[in-house]
Amino acid sequence: MSSTEARAKSIGFLAVGLAVVSFSISSAAIKWSESIGSVVAFWRMIGAVVGWWVIVLIARKRTGRPLPSRETWKLVLPPGLFFGLNIAIFFTAITRTSIAHAEFITTLTPLVLLPAGAAFFGERPNWGALKFGLISVVGIALVLAFGPTGGEATLGGDLLMVLVIGTWTGYMLTSKRARSRGVDVLDFMACMMPLGLITAGPIAASIAGAGLFTLSARGWFVVALLTLVTGMLAHGCIIYAQRHLPVATISIIQTGQPALSVFWGFVILGESVRSPQIVGMVLVVVGLSMFTWASQRPTAATPTSGVTPADIAQPGSTR
Repeated sequence: MSSTEARAKSIGFLAVGLAVVSFSISSAAIKWSESIGSVVAFWRMIGAVVGWWVIVLIARKRTGRPLPSRETWKLVLPPGLFFGLNIAIFFTAITRTSIAHAEFITTLTPLVLLPAGAAFFGERPNWGALKFGLISVVGIALVLAFGPTGGEATLGGDLLMVLVIGTWTGYMLTSKRARSRGVDVLDFMACMMPLGLITAGPIAASIAGAGLFTLSARGWFVVALLTLVTGMLAHGCIIYAQRHLPVATISIIQTGQPALSVFWGFVILGESVRSPQIVGMVLVVVGLSMFTWASQRPTAATPTSGVTPADIAQPGSTR
């Protein structure tokens, strides 16, 4: 490996680390805003629409890059609708349960996507990896069973997080289809954000009513923060890292994101965590890391297309 390649790889690790920190702080920021979660999601998406289309127009002016085609918009429509649902429900759920519950419930997503990839893409995944997923399931059970009695977590909020898993699974399956048909990252993001408003907007309006346009100063600050830090910076870091690091390596690093989110919940919001929950969090991170690693091991007749755990960011990673 040349010195240039080694340097790029080192920067790639730093980029992933910065992205993980950026994504992890979003849950605490949403709750700290003391605003309606779906409204924050709505305005955060509008900010991201502006940001990504500024990049598209700059690229067009400098390089003559064409605007997304009609076919691109059609391919991105399904993941865009799923994404709007996902972010609106997630931002709502995070205000109705503890960050520990929310973040660690969503770690079940890779365990759902493995059989989903087999069903929808005809994959032959490494089913042996699922045994490591059981470690994470035990860990999540500890996180949920030993939550504090202070009322931070609610059953309704936890059930909404289960819906988040479902909408994220739909997003991953449909976005994989769009990407496999040649839609690049910039066109995908530029189309997905405005299309997501088709579903996120009505949810926010139905919950907030006239409050859709009356965010507090703190709420607007969080919208701006999430737009810049997660909507733009974090995604840019991941895109950079994908050029210099194996995707599986990025995925394993991201398994630490839920635990870091809980840390920010404690620092910013004072949310408490009990000792058995810490044990559970360790089990989740270890189990998910081993599951991700094992799933990359080739199996007989494994096709090269489809959804694999290495393709999966945490559901909060599009915040």
